[in-house]
Amino acid sequence: MGIPGQEHLWDKEVKGHRTYNDIRIFTDEQLKNYTEEELKNFKPKHDTPMLDELEKGPWPSFVSDIKREALHRKKLAQDDMMIPRDVADDLLGQVELSYVEKETHWKHGGIVGVLGYGGGVVGRYSDQQAKFPGVAHFHTYRINQPGGKFYTTDWLRGFCDICEYRGSGITNMHGSTGDMVILGTTSDQLEPIFFDLTHDLGVDIGGSGGNLRTPSDCLGKARCEFACFDTMDMCYDMTMTYQDELHRPAFPYKFKFKFDGCPNGCVASIARSDCAFIGTWKDDIRINQEAVKEYIAGKIPRNGGEMTGRDWGAFNIQEEVIERCPTQCMNWDGNKISINNGECTRCMHCIDVMPEALRVGADQGLSLLFGAKAPILEGARLATLVIPFMYAKSPYDNIKAVVRKAIDWWTEEGKNRERIGELINRVGLGTFLDVLGIPAMPQMVKEPRSNAYMFFKESEVPGGWKRDIKDYRKRHPA
Repeated sequence: MGIPGQEHLWDKEVKGHRTYNDIRIFTDEQLKNYTEEELKNFKPKHDTPMLDELEKGPWPSFVSDIKREALHRKKLAQDDMMIPRDVADDLLGQVELSYVEKETHWKHGGIVGVLGYGGGVVGRYSDQQAKFPGVAHFHTYRINQPGGKFYTTDWLRGFCDICEYRGSGITNMHGSTGDMVILGTTSDQLEPIFFDLTHDLGVDIGGSGGNLRTPSDCLGKARCEFACFDTMDMCYDMTMTYQDELHRPAFPYKFKFKFDGCPNGCVASIARSDCAFIGTWKDDIRINQEAVKEYIAGKIPRNGGEMTGRDWGAFNIQEEVIERCPTQCMNWDGNKISINNGECTRCMHCIDVMPEALRVGADQGLSLLFGAKAPILEGARLATLVIPFMYAKSPYDNIKAVVRKAIDWWTEEGKNRERIGELINRVGLGTFLDVLGIPAMPQMVKEPRSNAYMFFKESEVPGGWKRDIKDYRKRHPA
């Protein structure tokens, strides 16, 4: 996701104008400046017995990674870095102190950012600056990831050099929102980082605060045979359309777009986005009956081959596909599969098990859902289906019209730090549907009502609320 009008680094590379060697900051010797033996004997600046426990066991440890960075920076000259050399060392010390005292020592001492933007940088300061001067400022820099998270090695090297030179050398790839993250830099490096990112790498910064967070997508039609719409194109289009909302916070709280090309949900939009776009189809699942028989005969490995390497026994279509259908809409008569597509909920299980035999339908689009969130104010929430099917064709005006109504309503009615899902829960789905001008549909029903009370509007009742008592008594004497 670059700045409009700017070339991307990968465009320049293809044209032969510029590569990593043109913008690199460190030599190979500087980047690989310690041995494993030196790392083994390295003693960090602060004693960290509690953090050391996190290095034990079979799994990778963030503590080990930070120690590597601390040693690496110790062997660089301070002139090779624009923030304190012992930032990683002091980070270990402060985290250890937080573990000991069971409270954080990070504080928000004010808003920081780059000129013209209100989001993208998360201000973070230490309240133990005398003990840990290397992390007196430790701002987080969010960077807009490319569509589908496609990178070139040149681009990644350039990004890592910037992170090492102007930041702590510690990155997060990727956060829940999707951003690439530079974990830790100082206030005076915010503008230089922004310049380097936009001019050398052709990439914008992401969102933070009460704004549209960095939109995130799966790789969609670029590589996936199941994608029902072009996630990368739509994500880019929506990112460009909502630039103001992305960079200048004006919302009650955060708002996330996520684009899943199919119900497999590789970016988990149904659980992690205020507005989820999930690819789906309107017609029937396509069936290749001959390929079904090939699976049963063991000539095609089930689950795309992911179960190879161990003897799981012969493929049992009845147990592994038919009986695992959540709506029991499938049948195998010993010769062919049949599907009651009217009962299919697009769970994708059967397609995932036999991708060469079953394919998503040809009449493709997306489902639009609102309201997913993590457990901050009122607990975790999955998104609510609002429109079961919409076509997704550029410039996506039909979709933008619905999204704009939702955002405008939430901006006006939402309380401070209230996500749109919490607002919908507070006022009721019916109110939200009225705002969008959408009729209620069976697909929106999560579960049947648990009581018999139904409430109607006067406009929905023939004759309104007015009643003739004499006419009523004729039908209900005494």
